[in-house]
Amino acid sequence: MKLERKDGYTQDQMASKLNIARTTYTGYENGRFSPSLETALDIKKILNYNKDDIFLVSNDSVTNNR
Repeated sequence: MKLERKDGYTQDQMASKLNIARTTYTGYENGRFSPSLETALDIKKILNYNKDDIFLVSNDSVTNNR
């Protein structure tokens, strides 16, 4: 899940909003880690993404987009 922060939040602010460590959020941004579905949906709400902005479904599996 490579993310782009559209709303100007810093990594620290995003981590705080999600109640996670900044290093964990950084891992989400750079694609090193994948968030749980619950966290991904929270990120979607905070950043005002629609579902297609975050998830790309393939025939074989669900993969992260961005």
